[in-house]
Amino acid sequence: MKKIVFTDKAPKAIGPYSQAVEVNGSLYISGQLPVNPETGKIPETMEAQTKQVMINIGAILEEAGYSYKNVVKSTCLLSDMGNFQKMNEVYATYYTEEPPARAAYQVAELPLKAMIEIETIAVK
Repeated sequence: MKKIVFTDKAPKAIGPYSQAVEVNGSLYISGQLPVNPETGKIPETMEAQTKQVMINIGAILEEAGYSYKNVVKSTCLLSDMGNFQKMNEVYATYYTEEPPARAAYQVAELPLKAMIEIETIAVK
């Protein structure tokens, strides 16, 4: 059975989608932008944007009863692949053991002119 997951500790959806959907012990988190849910602002640097995205993902994981250890797949969308190393350095601090599978792509543009968006799948 499908369950919609929502938390005020992550940004509200900016379109017709859910923050996350849980089904059969799997959690599918929509692409998270680096929006601070308290201020509505996006940090300026790639490192700060990546950290905010990971904080947002963590809030959704927690709301659904999961943790970073449950993450099995991430897809990272970058506005500039030249920022890959900066993103990777921050991202690695959240997955210090048994990191999930991952793909990273450069895209033409992201919503709200963000430099990064990450979608995540977690399994219990």
